[in-house]
Amino acid sequence: MCVYAFRSPVDLCCFLRQGILTLLHCHIIQDVKADNPHYLEFLKSEFSDENIEFWLACEDYKKTQADNLHSKAEKIYKEFVQSNVNIDFHTRKDIAKEAQDPTPSSFNEAQRLVFVLMERDSYPRFLKSRFYRNLLSKVECNSLK
Repeated sequence: MCVYAFRSPVDLCCFLRQGILTLLHCHIIQDVKADNPHYLEFLKSEFSDENIEFWLACEDYKKTQADNLHSKAEKIYKEFVQSNVNIDFHTRKDIAKEAQDPTPSSFNEAQRLVFVLMERDSYPRFLKSRFYRNLLSKVECNSLK
């Protein structure tokens, strides 16, 4: 896990241009929530913030001790899989089976599908959105000072 401190909006823009994989692998979303919420605001405006929340929950789940797997799997299943995360019926059905006897990899396929969806759909749209343009305009304003 990396830790990245944004010294300026320029740093953040450069970072975001690297792609969703960089963003997720650095677990930088908490910093974005606190310091520069443009990506999350965009996801909320598109009613798809549950995708990144699910992805992060799956990352946390993978680190869970064996004796806590069942309770965490149940929580993820109820919070995301039963309700709102964007996965197909067959994956949802497979997870329902896995949740009965969970393993650290129980959500891997669903997490992969959600990642692909964000990578191909919501993240490119974010980079074309008013949220990202607003961030870029802050960069331009700061560079003129």
